[in-house]
Amino acid sequence: MSRIGKSPIKIPQGVSVDIKGHEVKVKGPKGELTRTFRPEMKISQKDGVLVVERDSDERLSRGLHGLSRTLLFNMVKGVSDGFEKKLEVTGVGYRAVVEGSKLTMQLGYSHPVEIEIPKSMKVEVGKGNVITITGYDKQELGDFAAFVRDKRPPEVYKGKGVKYQGEVIRKKAGKAAGAKG
Repeated sequence: MSRIGKSPIKIPQGVSVDIKGHEVKVKGPKGELTRTFRPEMKISQKDGVLVVERDSDERLSRGLHGLSRTLLFNMVKGVSDGFEKKLEVTGVGYRAVVEGSKLTMQLGYSHPVEIEIPKSMKVEVGKGNVITITGYDKQELGDFAAFVRDKRPPEVYKGKGVKYQGEVIRKKAGKAAGAKG
């Protein structure tokens, strides 16, 4: 049995879970999320705890067990606490600013890069050009952070660009000067 799949999920105070067949709706102080799970998974709520069970020991069911539990846990955690990703903008003249509902970045192009911020997320730019993205949907948050990073991924020679905070960029050595072969 899946070690992750069999562990129960505690429902925090202020979070309500509505299960209708294979559709689960989780509502909390940060927002509301809905997801339809595969029919192989049985989700039940008992005494403020969510339990994910599978109907058979087939390979597909075993694979979906831990995944379904993790997706459900992320829904509950997202609507109660929320998620956060931080991106660093590194480079001379590179900067980011939030203007209304748009993130505007100067990334060395001849024009500023403008990105519309989704309604379910909040974006702030702090000291040192650190972009903090917060939201309650983990998948949507990760997709948006990856979209922002793709506008100028970190360059391998100098390390300038947009990178996740804590991401290690392996820098390459430059051209050897004056080497004759």
